[in-house]
Amino acid sequence: MKEIDVIIPIFEPKEEFCGLLQRLEHQTRRARRIIFLRTVRDSAEGENPLKEKKPQEGNVLTAKRLEELCAAYDNIEIYAVREEDFDHGGTRHEGIMRAGAEIVVLMTQDAIPADDALLERLVLPIEEGKAAVSYARQLPKPESGALEAYTRAFNYPESSRLKTREDLQTLGIKAFFCSNVCAAYDREVYIKSGGFIRKTIFNEDMIFARGLLDRGYAIYYAADARVLHSHRYTPAQQFRRNFDLGVSQADHPEVFADVFSESEGKRMVRELTGTFLRKGRLLLLWELYLTSAAKYLGYLLGKRYARLPKAVIMR
Repeated sequence: MKEIDVIIPIFEPKEEFCGLLQRLEHQTRRARRIIFLRTVRDSAEGENPLKEKKPQEGNVLTAKRLEELCAAYDNIEIYAVREEDFDHGGTRHEGIMRAGAEIVVLMTQDAIPADDALLERLVLPIEEGKAAVSYARQLPKPESGALEAYTRAFNYPESSRLKTREDLQTLGIKAFFCSNVCAAYDREVYIKSGGFIRKTIFNEDMIFARGLLDRGYAIYYAADARVLHSHRYTPAQQFRRNFDLGVSQADHPEVFADVFSESEGKRMVRELTGTFLRKGRLLLLWELYLTSAAKYLGYLLGKRYARLPKAVIMR
C-alpha cells in the first residue's frame, strides 16, 4: 500500500475543526503526515505559525486551543503562510512539495470525513492504476438547507465514474470536474505534469484536471469516499463566488473555451424544478430561481470582468 500525506490550508478554523482531526485520526488508512498550511495575518508572524491576533468570530479556535489540539497527534505539521502570499493553487502546491508520500490528499478545513473509510476508498483508484486523481462525494451537513442538499445530490451523485479525454464531448465541463474540498493525487504524476497553476483566483483543481485529461490520464469520482461539506450562501455570496468562477474561466480559455459550462446549470434548474413540483415544495422554487439568477449573473459578469472598472471588480 502507498503512503498518504494529507494537506489542508487553514485560516481561523472553528470548532468543527476538532471533528476533522478526530475523524482523520481514526481512518482505516492512517495518514503518514497531516500538513496544515496556516494563513497568518502579519509578516512578523512567519516564524511562529500559532501566533495570531484575537479571532474575529466567537467560535474561532484560539491559538492556544489550536496548539493543544494539534499537540495530541504525532503526525501533524504546521507551516505558516502569510495572508498576502496565500493563493489557491500556489499554497497547495507548496504543501505538496513539502509532502513526501506517494499519494497526497487535499482537503479544506470545513470538510469532515463521513466515516472511517474515506482515505482508503479515495486513494484506491490511484493505487489500482485507474486514475491520476480521484475526488470524494460531498454530502450536505445536517444544518444545511433543503436547496443545498438537493444541489449537492445533483453535483455529487451516488454512482462512481471514471472520466477520460473521450468524455469531453459528452460531459463537457463535467469531464474534468474535480474538487480540492477532498481529492487525492498521484504525487509523481502531479509533479511530472507541472502541478497547480501558481496564481489563480479559483478553480486550480479543474484547471489541473483538464491538463491531466489532455495528457491521457483519467479522473475518478469516488462516490463511496464521502465527506460532509456544504454551505448556506446568501444570493449575494453566490453572486461573488460565481463572479470569481467566471474570472477564472475568462483567464484560462485554453481550459474552458471548448466545453459547455452554462448547460450544466440549466440542467440542474430543470431537474430541481421538476423535483420540487412533484414533491409540492413550491417555496423551494423561489429560492432555487433567486439563487440561480445570482449565480448566473455573477458568472456572466466574471466572464466579462476585463471590461469592468477595477473598483467594481474588487468590490
